[in-house]
Order: sequence, then structure tokens, then C-alpha cells
Amino acid sequence: MADLLSNIPGLDLNKAVEECIRVFNDKIKNMNRLNIVVAGKTGVGKSTLINSIFRENLAETGMGKPVTAHMRKITKEGVPLSIYDTRGFELGKDAQKQVKEEILETVKAGVESKDINNAVHCIWYCINTASNRIEPEEIEWLRDFGKSNRQTSVPVIIVLTQSFSKKKAEEMKRIILDENLDIVQAVPVLAADYEIDDDIIIKSYGLDTLVKIMSEALPDELQDTLQNLQIVDLEAKKYRAQAAVATATAAAIGECIIPIPLADCAVLIPTQVAMIATITAIFGINISKSMLIGFVSSAIGTSGTTFIGKAMFSNFLKLIPGAGSVAGTAVSSATAGMLTTALGEAYIALMTAVWNGEISSDDLATEKGREKFKALFKKRMKLSNKNGKTK
Repeated sequence: MADLLSNIPGLDLNKAVEECIRVFNDKIKNMNRLNIVVAGKTGVGKSTLINSIFRENLAETGMGKPVTAHMRKITKEGVPLSIYDTRGFELGKDAQKQVKEEILETVKAGVESKDINNAVHCIWYCINTASNRIEPEEIEWLRDFGKSNRQTSVPVIIVLTQSFSKKKAEEMKRIILDENLDIVQAVPVLAADYEIDDDIIIKSYGLDTLVKIMSEALPDELQDTLQNLQIVDLEAKKYRAQAAVATATAAAIGECIIPIPLADCAVLIPTQVAMIATITAIFGINISKSMLIGFVSSAIGTSGTTFIGKAMFSNFLKLIPGAGSVAGTAVSSATAGMLTTALGEAYIALMTAVWNGEISSDDLATEKGREKFKALFKKRMKLSNKNGKTK
């Protein structure tokens, strides 16, 4: 088998890496833009909330561009997110009415544009739980806004910020839900750890719940964008990444319905490159050429036709059904699917390790990163083979 692989046309490592970077950049560039309106009184912690949920500290990039008398638009180059931050809500009924009209006009303009990148996708209305009360005029505003919003049905989520006391937050949530407002949900959150004393710290919570509720309310076209942006829910990222692996596995199986010679399994490379780029984009991790060279070289080796090349194929050959026989000289749909699944799951595990701080993205360009991936891939191959035999 090693001799067979040595005769396979060599894969240009630099070209494979450059293609992966190109696909990754295209995915980021072509992601649909997520647009969120954030409303509520001054001092409710909107900036802390935004920066705690999304990467790149968007709310620290400046005051944003004023788009109306009471609204500014916050964006950052290369980040597919726009925050429409409303101001002046506490200035009285006239200001409250104007804020409502400006939000509705922004929503209407987005709908009329017929472009998902211009539409308002979600509205967060923030209430400070630490104030221990909900102002009647806020309930009135939300009820009135809900009536005007029925035609466009933009999801409204009430975010109970600064929820130091979970008991008080749950009481406030119950009061709000009892009002039967046109909202998706009320979510208590503490956006950042709060230090009461040197040895007493209230840990942040609720941000992952807010992301889950948003995910349920947003269309599928925005799911990759949300996962790329959010930095609080690892399980949601893994779930979305596993969907990308399933898609790539199905494609790989289709490409090898008729068993193909090992020399021809370069047809799998575009599918696997797209899968790796998609997973990286979902995790929101910036990739460099040196990082990818480290990863790809550990998966491909210096000679091979698929991500499972000569350097690794010989080590894992015994894990593949039919290897060593005549059938083992060709890649079947089952083998292609198993290889692609193992590769994808191992890469998800690698990104998870980066997310958890077990290794850094820079480590992926080193021997430490390469050994980490090899161990993860071997583990996934064994699991795939075991699962295949038990079916």
C-alpha cells in the first residue's frame, strides 16, 4: 500500500493551504450580516452585554455612526455584525415614541430592501434587574411596539441585565411573562463576573441561554454567522460544526459511490478543504498560513492525494475495512465517508482545544500541534471503525 501511495501524484502543500485560506476568507466575506437593535435605558449594561457575547469587542470601536436622532450603528471591518444602539429612552414619552418610530422605520427599510444583510433580525430590550423594578412605561412601550411589529414579526428578546440575584431575576422574568407581551423570551444574564469582595465573586451566567434563544429565532441563513460571532456557547459551535461534517461526509460518499483508485482520490480534497474552512469559520478563529501548514502537513504528509496521505495512511491502514486486500487498493464510499468524518471530528476536537486554551492557534504550526491532531485523528478513526462494525 505504501508503494501504491508513493506513485500517487504529489499534493502541493502550499496550494492546499492557500486553497483552504481562500475558501475560509470567502466564507467570512460572504457570511450574511447579523443586525441587532439594542434598546433600553442608559446604564443597563448594553456595551458590556455586546462585548461579552460577540468577538472583537464591537462596542469599544467608537461611538458608531449616527443613523437617526436616537440611534447609532456600530460596525467593525471584517465582522459580519451591526448593532443598532438606541439612546435617550429615559428622556420621556416623546423620546420613547421617537425611539419606537425609528426602530420601526429601520425594520421597514430592511424589509423593503429585500436583502437579508439590511434586515433587522432581532431586537434586544434590556432592563436592569438590579433596579428591582420594571417601569410601567416600559411595559406600555413594549406592548405598543409589539402591536406595531406584528406585520414584520422581528423577534424581541427581553434581556434582564445585571442579574446579580438569580432569585430576583426569576421573579422579574415571571412578572414580564405574565404580561403576555409579544416577545420571544425574557432572559436573565450577568454579562461579566462581579466581584463583591476579594473572596466573593458572582460568576457570569445566562449568555449561552441568550445565544440559544437567538439561534432558535434566527433563519438558517444566519446560523453560521451567529456561531462565528458568539464567544459564549461552545456546544452550539460544535453542533453547527458537526452539521458541516455530516454535509461533507455525504458529499464524499457520493463522490466514491463507485470505488475509485487511491490515485484518484484527490476528488475528495475540495470537499474536505471546504469542511475544514467551514469549521474554522464557525469557531471564529483566525487562521494563518503557518497554522494551516502545520495542520495540513500532519494530515496530508508531504505526499498524498487526500487529507489522509502517505504519512498517515500507512499508520492507520489497519483501521480501514478492506485494507491490505485487493479491495484496499481502492477507496469505497464507506471508506471515503469514514475518513471524512474522522477528519472533521478530529478537527472539531482540535478547535475545541484551542477554544478551551489547551493549545494556542500558534501551536498548530509546531510539533505539539501536529502530535495533538494525529492523536485526535487516530482516536476518531478507531471510533468510526468501531461504529461501522456495530451497525
